[in-house]
Parts: sequence; structure tokens; C-alpha cells
Amino acid sequence: MNRYKKKIFDIIEIGNRDNMLSMTFDVVIVVTIVLNLFVTLADTFSEMARYKVLFDSIELITIIIFTIEYILRVWTSEYLYTDRFERDKSFTKGKAAILFIFSFYGLIDLLTILPFYLPFIFPSGVVVFRLLRVFRIFRLFKINAQYDAFNVITSVLNDKKNQIISSVCLVLILMVASSLGMYSLEHDAQPEVFENAFSGMWWAVSALLTVGYGDIYPITTAGKILGIITAFLGVGMVAIPTGIISAGFVEQYTRLKVTDNYVKDDRIKSEVITVGESHSWAGQQIAEIELPQGSLVVSILRDNDTIIPRGETMVHAGDKVVLISSFS
Repeated sequence: MNRYKKKIFDIIEIGNRDNMLSMTFDVVIVVTIVLNLFVTLADTFSEMARYKVLFDSIELITIIIFTIEYILRVWTSEYLYTDRFERDKSFTKGKAAILFIFSFYGLIDLLTILPFYLPFIFPSGVVVFRLLRVFRIFRLFKINAQYDAFNVITSVLNDKKNQIISSVCLVLILMVASSLGMYSLEHDAQPEVFENAFSGMWWAVSALLTVGYGDIYPITTAGKILGIITAFLGVGMVAIPTGIISAGFVEQYTRLKVTDNYVKDDRIKSEVITVGESHSWAGQQIAEIELPQGSLVVSILRDNDTIIPRGETMVHAGDKVVLISSFS
């Protein structure tokens, strides 16, 4: 049973291009996600009412596929946390299942299928459950999870998260200060517009993001001056996170270029290990691999992609793992 469970896990969890079943499963899931989102969007158009029976059938089929996938992922979740079993003897399959259910992707999977089943249990909450269908859009993250080429985005965000959080905090501070300042200056002049601090917050958001809806604007001289200052500061503040992320992409692709040069540089002792189906590294995360003393994994060559690995990066059969050990 465990052998079949591991095979199922490899199919549904690892987007291995050398595994035809795994690739077929990935394609089926992507098509299912797109169809489900299409039906969800089409259902909002009155002109599509004539196709309601067809759309309901498509939704039923896609939800059944999502449900089967979710059950299989919970069932095979123990293989997601093999390192936990080695480190913690009290860690059980049940704990692994719970850990997956409350993980980011586990919650996305659950929230995808819940809006379909809940109305049968609680008929009075149909409107609320329809709102939950919005979470189906997050199924698109599953595509990113299947293919490592998309991980460059998450790598950049992870590397720059401290700077991004700091810049967002600056924007929030400026937003609150601007909203309170504008409320204080404009409340007496137009109490029906700047009724409370939230009205000032709405104006601050539109001003800082340079949207300027025009539904709320200052009429006093002091308010206009504050509006000018806020608009100028907003241009700079909002540009900070954009610059940080752009710099992160440049750094990431620079790493890729430098990594490619490691193998060609005679001054660096490098080794390229091809991971076969029976290799002990196949299906293991980088953090779980026992590397030779003094060695470091600098990249993984997968088909035409060069991947900068992180601790949770999975090694697939067919990968070429680039190691460096010392400088000569």
C-alpha cells in the first residue's frame, strides 16, 4: 500500500517532466482550474443563462476532480514532511495531514471545494458561500507550485521581504498621518465629505497611489497644500517597493548567470551530478540531502531551466545538480 501511495504522491505533487503520468496530471489540473474559473466568471453574465445546464455540469465535474485531488493530497501528505518524521519520533501521519490541511495550499484546495458543498448543508447562507467562490482564483497558485520556473518570483519576494515590509510600513504611516491631517483641516469646511477619519483614509489612499478619483478632495488652502505634499510623497513612497522588487529580479538573474559560469571556471572545483530514478536524492528536498563535506549546491539544471535552489526545493529524477566545493 505504501508503495502505491508514494507513486500517487509523486504523480500529484511533483511536476516531473520525465514522468508522463505526472505531466498528464499537471495538464489536467491546469485545464480543470481554467474551466472552473471560466464557469465562475461566465455565471455572472445574464446572456449566458441559456448555457446554465452546461456550466453546472462543467462545475460539477471540476469540483469532483478538485475533491479527489484534495483527498489524495491529504492521504499522501506524510511524504511532504519526511524530515519531520526523522526529527520528531512523535510526529504521526495524522499530524502530517493536519499540517497540510492548514497549510497555504491546503487551505486554497479546501476553500476551492467548500463553496460547492456548503449550500447543501446550510441552504440559508447561499450568498455568503457564493462570495467564497472568489477563493477559486487562488487555485492559479497551484500552477506556480507545479513548475519551478515560476519560483523566481517567490524567491525574489522571500529574499526582499524585510525591505518590502519596511517600505509598506512607511506607506501605511504616511497614509494614516495624511488621513488624520486632512480630516483635521477639512472636517469643519465640508463635514459631509470628511465625515470621519475613514473618509480621510479613503482620500489618502487615492492620493498616495496617484489614482485621484475626485469624489473627495480638499477645498481649504491648508488642505490643498497638504494634498500637494501627500501627492509628491506618494509618488516616491509607492515607487520604493517597486524598485526593491525590480532590484531583486536583477540580482536573481545575475545569480543565474554567475552560477552558469561556475561550471566553466577552472578556478572553481565543481561537479555536476545527474540524478537518476534510483538516485537517493530523487524526490528529496535540498535541506534533506546529505552533501559531501564542504560542498554546496549552487544550482539545479532541469531541462532548459536553471534553478537557484532553496531548502524546500525538490530534486527530481533527471535533474543535474551543480555542486562546488573549493577554490583552487
